[in-house]
Amino acid sequence: MIETENLTKRYGNLIAVNDLNLRVGAGELFGFLGPNGAGKTTTIKLLVGLLRPTSGTARIGGHDVQREPLQAKSLVGFVPDNPNLYEKLTAREFLHFMADLYSVDPDRAARRSEDLLRLLDLDDWGDELIESYSHGMRQKTALAGALIHDPQVFFLDEPTVGLDPKSARLIKDILRQLCDRGVTVFMSTHILEIAERMCDRVGIIQEGRLIAVGTMDELRGGDGGASLEDIFLELTGGDEYEELAQYLTE
Repeated sequence: MIETENLTKRYGNLIAVNDLNLRVGAGELFGFLGPNGAGKTTTIKLLVGLLRPTSGTARIGGHDVQREPLQAKSLVGFVPDNPNLYEKLTAREFLHFMADLYSVDPDRAARRSEDLLRLLDLDDWGDELIESYSHGMRQKTALAGALIHDPQVFFLDEPTVGLDPKSARLIKDILRQLCDRGVTVFMSTHILEIAERMCDRVGIIQEGRLIAVGTMDELRGGDGGASLEDIFLELTGGDEYEELAQYLTE
């Protein structure tokens, strides 16, 4: 469902994404990991069509994101790390607006809106202005808006940041259920425990390059007891942590 070939994004002399070649299948929950500034968010923006690549291609469901943007984007739901919502709308109004953007039948949009508000524990707040919402409620509203049209590919950039444990668990359960229904989920996160427990495969990017990809067993190789944190620090350079540990024990 997600394919990239030599996908590259440059900003002057800075190469934010460097020759990315990646395949993610239908129904897969794929975790995308990397240090700050590694290129995770840039990659997601390239895949959803918010940025134009310098070179290379990205395809969603077989549709080239640049040559067939409407067909590709019609398959996609996207929740950024800091969603910008229309604060003078209520959650119900926002969901109907999102449904209109994706040409969802009005009757179906109404049913989906109520189902999503109830699922995300927002039904009692559905007629309140979004400007009165907490961070977690805004995140859940953005999630509902991205799901209103039943996307086949779902992108999330740090979906659990700032959420209370109940809301974070709810979103994790929803993502797993989506994958069980055949939806492809592509999720970036800094919380390695979440990625290790949830994801079918993970990819690790550093300085714009994909340096590792696979299941946990494949990433462990011969070290069957290694955690994802151990693997991540080994691949991305954990020297500073060793120096800190040595300093603290002196």
